[in-house]
Amino acid sequence: MKPIAMQILMGLALALSVIIPHRTLAAGPEPVDLKSAAHFAILAGPSITSTSGGAIDGDVGVSPGNTFTPGTPPVTINGTLHLADSLSLQAKNDLITAYTNAEGRTSPTLVAGGALGSLTLPPGLYKDDGAPVSLGLTGTLTLDAAGDPNAVWIFQSASTLIAEANSSVVLTHGAQARNVFWQVGSSATLRTGVIFKGTIMALSAITLETLVTLEGLALARNEAVTLDNASISLPTPEAPRFTRISRTAADSATVVLSTTPYFLMTLEARPDLLLTNWTTIAAEIPVARLWTNTDSTATAIVTQRFYRAFISR
Repeated sequence: MKPIAMQILMGLALALSVIIPHRTLAAGPEPVDLKSAAHFAILAGPSITSTSGGAIDGDVGVSPGNTFTPGTPPVTINGTLHLADSLSLQAKNDLITAYTNAEGRTSPTLVAGGALGSLTLPPGLYKDDGAPVSLGLTGTLTLDAAGDPNAVWIFQSASTLIAEANSSVVLTHGAQARNVFWQVGSSATLRTGVIFKGTIMALSAITLETLVTLEGLALARNEAVTLDNASISLPTPEAPRFTRISRTAADSATVVLSTTPYFLMTLEARPDLLLTNWTTIAAEIPVARLWTNTDSTATAIVTQRFYRAFISR
């Protein structure tokens, strides 16, 4: 699989002299933890219906329903289809938890009339002001991270989210789609030609009209997701981060990473950066953010090790 996020760590396995990147405090609120739902480009309750064409880059799930209509020509799925199985059920439960978390965030900045178009917003928590009880996008909404790739935006709508035709969400100065969340109290609609960013968590239905482009997730708790020749891609997840390397025994070292759960994580090593080949130490799909591996190739005669880790879809 092609790596989509990677980090390299250099360390001495014996002396334990390591360079460990750290994450600074992000601007805005804490991100919403989607857990297993983060791997689903689309998640719905009873059904998912595509009219024709388009592409979905990521897993697709329906729970508790089991109906998926691919359309003519069929939508392309670059992922796995889960219909009322244990993984879609777990993702739905994780979605409910994430939705409740986002809905419960307090002290938001109120958006006048719920109108988001022509605004440039720094990281933060935003909500419609109740007149009307909805969020609407006409034109362009710009989210400016001011150079912080970990900056977070959470938008709360007590009712609907409607992005009018050809409107768009633009990310600037390091903003990442994985850090944008839309909590919608009823249904979300992205009209024809919309270019949208972030994770939509709707209590009811989600509709993606013709030629919508979504870098994010369409997660509907209770009702259906419908789309027509739309393109949906999972946001690029955060690269794995090395948090600790320690010599736990004479013939091994322990490597601890923070990673995005439910994405394939590969750990590789080599004794010298002048060599051309990396050796795979482990390739697993973690179910928790912290992942620990014992490197049994770091024997007593090994004086240094270089590690790299990457995640793949």
